[in-house]
Amino acid sequence: MPIKTPDEIAKMRIAGRLAADVLDMIGEHVQPGATTGELDRLCHEYITQVQGAVPAPLNYRGFPRSICTSINHQVCHGIPGNKVLKKSDILNIDITVIKDGYHGDTSMMFAVGEPSIQARRLIKVTREAMQIGIAQVRPGATLGDIGHAIQRFVEAQRFSVVREYCGHGIGRNFHEDPQVLHYGKPGTGLVLKPGMCFTIEPMVNAGKRFIKQLPDGWTVVTKDRSLSAQWEHTVLVTENGHEILTLRAEEREASTLG
Repeated sequence: MPIKTPDEIAKMRIAGRLAADVLDMIGEHVQPGATTGELDRLCHEYITQVQGAVPAPLNYRGFPRSICTSINHQVCHGIPGNKVLKKSDILNIDITVIKDGYHGDTSMMFAVGEPSIQARRLIKVTREAMQIGIAQVRPGATLGDIGHAIQRFVEAQRFSVVREYCGHGIGRNFHEDPQVLHYGKPGTGLVLKPGMCFTIEPMVNAGKRFIKQLPDGWTVVTKDRSLSAQWEHTVLVTENGHEILTLRAEEREASTLG
């Protein structure tokens, strides 16, 4: 796995901040009646015209839009379009930007109107699972430590972890080694070293973990049509722990206060 130089880390910090800023910008537009296509347009214009950056998903392996929007039982890689958001929906928006050749990758869940109690609990548990995984990141820890901590927590909440998709190394390339599984055994896998950079992005289903891909070749849904949620941050291994490169404004404020 590539070890990032100080110059590369500085560029990763900028790309990560920009990706987080897109999520901060789009939040007020996630309202009943909005379409996912409108959200994509707003993000595309913000990334290209305000940030002077590039939306990484656009044309990546043929993906047709600038962001991913996954609603309710959609697990990941939902394609923005004419879908109108309803009051009870939950929505994941996945943002990746390229700035000066380096990628920042992050996603979060949005509640549209008043989702069900189960939906709100799923969103909360999934975010906590990501945070628990991030808390394992330090020199000498292993990727298995991250996956085990996430899996143990999620399954204790009687939810399930999607296994076909995982976090990934990131830098000059959108997806680099290693694969960061959200399940596993402690003490196994790659040993973490300062300068490593990767995403942690658990996908958690309210029902069973099994998934399928739709005929569009991109959108992944739960087989049992249960709700699914995902949160994602880009994380750097530091000399004595970790640094989250994609903190949004409220998270930066909370970390300052805390």
